[in-house]
Amino acid sequence: MTLTNESTTAATADRSVPPWQGTNHLALITADMDATVRFYAGVLGMELVAAVMAGPARHYFFEMGESNTVAFFEWAGHEITPKAAGARPQPQLQLDHISFGVPDRGSLEALRARLESFDVEVTPIVDHTIVHSIYFTDNNGIALEASYWSRDVTGPSANRDNFLNDPDPVPALTEIREHGRVLSTPTTRLV
Repeated sequence: MTLTNESTTAATADRSVPPWQGTNHLALITADMDATVRFYAGVLGMELVAAVMAGPARHYFFEMGESNTVAFFEWAGHEITPKAAGARPQPQLQLDHISFGVPDRGSLEALRARLESFDVEVTPIVDHTIVHSIYFTDNNGIALEASYWSRDVTGPSANRDNFLNDPDPVPALTEIREHGRVLSTPTTRLV
């Protein structure tokens, strides 16, 4: 990370504060998407609103509130070490990235310009079908994303059927499609 003062940044860049809209999604890691669906949909009661492929990985989204989701990438065979809240983290990765929500493309473009004006490396806008995003990294090395819902799969009026299209769905997703719920759930213990 390089610290700069304002006089060394672009003078014409838009420095207005982005219109943040909470957390678009927290992207976490799972080694077992079926058990994850059973826990988040079955135990916590969060609706599974999108089940897509992100390259070789399943990427499932659970609604926590309108426009707010928790999402998981499934990396089969990845060893995840349980961690108690507030405890020192282990070297195994559990968090993939955090995506902050913005309302629309204009806000995303303005944020991208703002980041560049502060000499923060940022990607071009990426179209993920349901969200459009930019990616950057904070000073701690945490991967960050800013996104707006191009097709909001959350909220009471969302049509989710088109987004539960994993070509090889886990059994829990099949149960949700056929029965409207998962038929079994995992148990967990405090770490």
